Amino acid sequence: MSHKLGMEGKLFRNAGTYGTPDWKEMKNVKDLTLTLEKGEADLTTRGNAGWKATVGTLKEGSIEFEMVWDTEDEGFTALQNAWFGDTPVEMAVMDGPITASGSQGLRATMSVISFSRKEPLEEAMTASISIKPTYAEHAPEWMKVT
Repeated sequence: MSHKLGMEGKLFRNAGTYGTPDWKEMKNVKDLTLTLEKGEADLTTRGNAGWKATVGTLKEGSIEFEMVWDTEDEGFTALQNAWFGDTPVEMAVMDGPITASGSQGLRATMSVISFSRKEPLEEAMTASISIKPTYAEHAPEWMKVT
């Protein structure tokens, strides 16, 4: 039996092109949630003996995470600029190093949807960030390193 700890997960930003990626690990990331869901279509008929029948439709994905508010951090600044500039950024959220055989996760061109600042009195100032796949030349993919 194998397991992964949350601290082993990695978030990467592509500073290169899709075909020749230059993956930069975003080390200034705290708690992260990758949400993968599908819409639903109801296929219930009288022949289902009183049971609803559902099939998954369009896939949805989002990545929500916290970063320490550090305007000198390259990854932080890239996401802040993407939010203010309405520009997409290619990201990969992996369960290990992006070059390690067996690592896997979502790779997608993303839009920064939320970039909110938290200012707790006795804690570090942080940014709460939400990113979602956007209209792009390449569709989101589940990436597995071989």
